[in-house]
Amino acid sequence: MEATVRLYTLNYDEAKTYLWATIFVACNLILPQVFHLIPQGGIIFSPLSLVILVGAYKFGWKTGLLAAVASPLVNHLLTGMPATAVLPVMTMKLAVLALVAGLAAQHFKTVSLPLLIGVVLVSKAIEALGELILTGGIAATIADFTIGWPSLLLQIVVGYLVIKFIPLSAQSPLSR
Repeated sequence: MEATVRLYTLNYDEAKTYLWATIFVACNLILPQVFHLIPQGGIIFSPLSLVILVGAYKFGWKTGLLAAVASPLVNHLLTGMPATAVLPVMTMKLAVLALVAGLAAQHFKTVSLPLLIGVVLVSKAIEALGELILTGGIAATIADFTIGWPSLLLQIVVGYLVIKFIPLSAQSPLSR
């Protein structure tokens, strides 16, 4: 199931980088509200990760990194979630995912299920190490896999479908 798709590498000197990052941050304000209707839905499905994966893979690590850093902070300021204590760890995890996804897309210039599985698993391994360093505890990292396994599937399957079939373009989404 490999497909060549239009992938972009946007830079910090392009307005569309900030426009797309803003769109992804807005999605990351709305999507968690939907998943929080399910008990423990945020923990189980990690909706912020899905948006960051798609954004970074489709538009490059710079766009993904902007959205990864801004999303938890904007969410925290507007909704109080994630909690202050979790903010650094969540930001680190999203930043790692943005970098791994964006760099993988830039290197391979294609999308496939095996490639996204690799991106998600490599990201999780790096995130686990980072979380261990930041918190000194392993319980939350284990929960990412025991409770949060649906999130991993969601990122892989829905991420693949969105990247492959949703015609997002580096052209301004407002000018279509």
